[in-house]
Amino acid sequence: MTISRREFNYGLMTAATLLGGAHRLDALSSPTQMREPLLDLQQKFLDLRFGMFIHLNMATFEEREWGDPKASPKLFNPARLDTDQWAEAAASANMGYGCLTTKHHDGFCLWPTKTSSPSVKDSSFPHDIVRSYTDSFRKRGLKVCLYLSILDLRADIRPYQITSQKIDLIKTQLTELLTNYGEITMLIFDGWDCGWARLHYDQLPFRTIYDHIKSLQPNCLVSDHNAGQYPGPALYYSDIKEYEQHAGQKIPADSLVPSQSGTTLQSEWFWKSDYPKQELTPAKQIVEEWLIPFNQGHCNLILNVAPNRDGRFDPNAIARLEEIGKLWKNPGPSPKIAASIQITTPNLAFAKRSFASSSADTSGPDLANDNNFRSSWMCDEGQTSGWLEIDFDQSVAFNTVSIVESRYDSDSGAKSRIDSYRVQRWHDGSWSDLAIGKGGNTFQLHQFQRISAERIRLVLSGSTLPPGITEFGVYNEPLGS
Repeated sequence: MTISRREFNYGLMTAATLLGGAHRLDALSSPTQMREPLLDLQQKFLDLRFGMFIHLNMATFEEREWGDPKASPKLFNPARLDTDQWAEAAASANMGYGCLTTKHHDGFCLWPTKTSSPSVKDSSFPHDIVRSYTDSFRKRGLKVCLYLSILDLRADIRPYQITSQKIDLIKTQLTELLTNYGEITMLIFDGWDCGWARLHYDQLPFRTIYDHIKSLQPNCLVSDHNAGQYPGPALYYSDIKEYEQHAGQKIPADSLVPSQSGTTLQSEWFWKSDYPKQELTPAKQIVEEWLIPFNQGHCNLILNVAPNRDGRFDPNAIARLEEIGKLWKNPGPSPKIAASIQITTPNLAFAKRSFASSSADTSGPDLANDNNFRSSWMCDEGQTSGWLEIDFDQSVAFNTVSIVESRYDSDSGAKSRIDSYRVQRWHDGSWSDLAIGKGGNTFQLHQFQRISAERIRLVLSGSTLPPGITEFGVYNEPLGS
């Protein structure tokens, strides 16, 4: 048996960690956590089917959805915290896992971080909430996931304010979470390359954080709330596609990628003073309209239950979760998924010089490589074929391309305009084919042996309507690493 350098280094790190303290990576199955195939990890996650989101943070004490980044940490005081109650409530609904908001957008940490961020150690309740949560859920046989907001208003981690020191702060906090609390099934990010946050991957590179996580826990899945920026059934910058159902994001009917949809039992994410008497989402709706059909589409449901200011669930929430558990039980392994092509690196075609067979005043080829899934390039009216070309200005290595149809644009229509296509590269004075395909799917992704080219071309053929695309992506994915 051979192991990679990363697995060897990880083994050394884990062994040292275990010698340093009983809790560090205490739930890993062995001192050298071997990397499992991503498809197996995705399938195991889908087999869990149903999870609990737990939004507890500074906003809980402020009657807000985002905590005030200028508020004193002393405001945080869940004096009767009962994470065993949370775990029992999750188990009563037959959930398989939980996810705690370790740090929300205001930057307050629910663990005693050694970084400069304010945390529970600075609060009126100086106890490690992450420790309590992970211990309680594992004790009840539930898997553990963690949420962390990349957007951090206290640390000024916001659009166009990113520095190497701030990236190091994020990595240090992730190291604390991934080396002190045992095996983490998944990390869910927020406030990162979503439309409202404007903190894009070109400012804070996804792959930098992704590789850091995998170096610490190779089997920890990574998910990002980026469906608003990367709509549709494709794995852009996530191991698990994340839909915020509560914000109106819907799972496409044809989705074949592993995903998760998040919504709330109460009206919002963080606890409000009217929650104890609020009419909660009906159990029948949760089970029959969400949980069962989502599971059939390779999607878990994660239902938020907000603890109150004592750090406990209100009686009406407890009762509703028990009601859900009477209506639904995990039926066993979920439908099998096939391996998905995953995008984790920057689009090499972004903002490069582009040319096309036609270029209307309002639909130039630059709209096909602007990293915007809601702008499109189209062939001129009356044309049923055309081409789009990207000039890299120098030889560029890549192994993955994506072709995304403009079917999210009401002007384009819901049906495919592409009958067939060819992806070509300019090589030795002529064009040669890299990939050939037929239309019909909104997302067409191809992976092949790494090659180099100075120019790449997409040739489209339609039937009755002018063909076009919203995005043509070119990527150099670190396959097998």
